[in-house]
Amino acid sequence: MKKNISHLQQPKEPTNEIKTGNHQIHAETSGNGNPRRDFLQKMTLGGLSLGGLMTLPIEDTLAHTTSKVNRLSNPSELKITDMRIAQYGNVPLLKIYTNQGIYGLGDVRDGADKRYALMLKSRILGENPCNVEKIFKRIEQFGGHGRQGGGVSGVEMALWDLAGKAYGVPLYMLLGGKFRDKVRIYVDTPTVTDPDLFAEKMKERVDQGFTMLKMDIGIGLIKDIDDTLTNKEPWMPLRGWTDQDVMSHTQTRHQFTNIQITQKGLERMVEFAAKARAKVGYEIPLAIDHFGHMGYNEMIKLARAFEPYNIAWLEDLIPWQNTEQWKRITESITTPTLTGEDTYHKRNFKDLIENRAVDIVHPDPGSAGGYLQTKKIGDYAEEFEIGMAVHHAASPVTFMGTVHAIAATYNFIGLEHHSVDNPWWEDLITGLDKPLVKDGYVTVPEKPGIGVELNEEEVKRRLRPGEEFFAPTEEWNEVKSWDRTWS
Repeated sequence: MKKNISHLQQPKEPTNEIKTGNHQIHAETSGNGNPRRDFLQKMTLGGLSLGGLMTLPIEDTLAHTTSKVNRLSNPSELKITDMRIAQYGNVPLLKIYTNQGIYGLGDVRDGADKRYALMLKSRILGENPCNVEKIFKRIEQFGGHGRQGGGVSGVEMALWDLAGKAYGVPLYMLLGGKFRDKVRIYVDTPTVTDPDLFAEKMKERVDQGFTMLKMDIGIGLIKDIDDTLTNKEPWMPLRGWTDQDVMSHTQTRHQFTNIQITQKGLERMVEFAAKARAKVGYEIPLAIDHFGHMGYNEMIKLARAFEPYNIAWLEDLIPWQNTEQWKRITESITTPTLTGEDTYHKRNFKDLIENRAVDIVHPDPGSAGGYLQTKKIGDYAEEFEIGMAVHHAASPVTFMGTVHAIAATYNFIGLEHHSVDNPWWEDLITGLDKPLVKDGYVTVPEKPGIGVELNEEEVKRRLRPGEEFFAPTEEWNEVKSWDRTWS
């Protein structure tokens, strides 16, 4: 019987050829050694003499000489056979299975419904997972902004992990190679209500080794202080600040709240930035997020008040869709502006980029459409001299996958780490040295695919109540609609 040798990995070292009869066999060189002698030694140590080797058919000879080669798969014959979910907390972990035993891992964006991904299963079964862009073309119509992009993005990310494993290369190589060996992290820091305690917390981040910081300073910190906000009364308690009612403060677009911030309110909010700067100094980049829902005029007023503290960027001041208003803000202040964590697909970043409405784009692979879409967004922004920071608040699987995508993107600035204070977050995966973040940077993995595997026992321990560990999902196997959106 002939042995399949069409998918052997290439040797890692330069090779020389040794002729045996009418055939040529590649022998690895080692240092300055004689390749012929090295090859003969390896054959003897391998239990087969040169005489015995020369009497074998060439297929058996190659099978023996490459017996230690790791055949991860036969990529051209891979087929998707299943997709399942295991959810911990608000993050649905996603696993795509194949007919050759290898699988890919991803997740649906934090806070998203796992059904955004499950409804795509029937549309990917039987496909070759290495045809990532082909599959993406089929499912991209089912993605949307914010968490609605989580299903398409999660599938795309798992496919890239699978493709890397199939070809035996790290993900960044499939995305064009890497610009950097390490990825810089900026760490999210939720605000406490006391500015002095908050400054101490920011200093702790620096002591942990982080070299780029982000803090949340919003009008929620001052809403209970007299004379800090104008027109807040209709929003509390009638419409609320944190509930999910369509008329609540949190559910109303910024321009329609008509809330204004007073000089006293500005001073109270700026106090947080001033005391943080006093603790961490001015050499550490320091960004600000979560301002609250106010119109763009108020955001310009607030941004100008922060300018003396050399803020790295102001994030999500208004909804990302309001390109013209973003442009007005950006052109009115000196602090860089940034948005995009809830934007789905490169095509929806084009308005912001082409109009230079923001200084930095900010995709989240879990909403943007996955790893390749994130790179495409960064590459397009680069054409307009716009940088890219990357948002992430989900599992360590896609955190490390995002590291690969960032390594392959030139105009990268920083990657968000949203789980620094979670003591078991890194325990969800195995395969890499820990801690993952050292001195403010993450090393780009060199293992196939993303380079990590799940710690199944830890995932089982952290499963959301009522959830099962990758339970069967046969009810999602059948396509029940005609998906074409044109006649």
